[in-house]
Amino acid sequence: MVAVVITAAGAGDRLGPGAPKAHRLLDGKPLFVYSLRTFAGLADIDHIIVVARADEVANVQEAIASDNSLESSHLIIDVVAGGATRQESVSHGLAALNDDDDLVLIHDAARALVPTDVVRSVIACLVAGEQAVIPVVPVTDTMRAFTDGNLGPVVDRAGLVAVQTPQGFTKDIVVRAHQDFDAGSGVAATDDASLVELLGVSIAHVDGSPDAFKVTYANDLLLAESVIADRKGVQA
Repeated sequence: MVAVVITAAGAGDRLGPGAPKAHRLLDGKPLFVYSLRTFAGLADIDHIIVVARADEVANVQEAIASDNSLESSHLIIDVVAGGATRQESVSHGLAALNDDDDLVLIHDAARALVPTDVVRSVIACLVAGEQAVIPVVPVTDTMRAFTDGNLGPVVDRAGLVAVQTPQGFTKDIVVRAHQDFDAGSGVAATDDASLVELLGVSIAHVDGSPDAFKVTYANDLLLAESVIADRKGVQA
């Protein structure tokens, strides 16, 4: 079975004043609902775990219960409280996995508009035998090194990619990585593939999508609204 851990416990301070990031509204719906609907609409996925801020767990449960599009006879949706860091929050989500969850996708709710094709590609790569898979997109900006406030040389962007989510893993690998490199280990990682790589596991990759950008700043909300409007236009 395929399970998904959606991290939705971030404060979203860089968005400016307002609700926590996962609860900012996009086209009238909380941001976290978009990725939740994407995963819920895929037959391969049987279990979704939403990791929310402790003070928002009840609100997330209520939003899920009131969304008719999430009703499914085969899908289980759980909501758990997150931790002080993303790494801790993912660990809390992994602790809620069921025994028959074999493959695990870990996704940032802030990447609300990830296309289903990206999710399917990650799953297919795992089913084909990979232990860890990440979606990537080419870097298009000019990149420079930046250390201690000083600009360094230009970095050849031809050798760079940006990493997105969902990142996919076999359950035993990702659970082991989070156990070995927990909060007390002194290892801090911004994504789960980095932890898994510390175990000596090779990371496979699939094509990501420009639409899977991470909502971080206020302008990103405007961009997300534009993407949603475009998608509605295509469906009309």
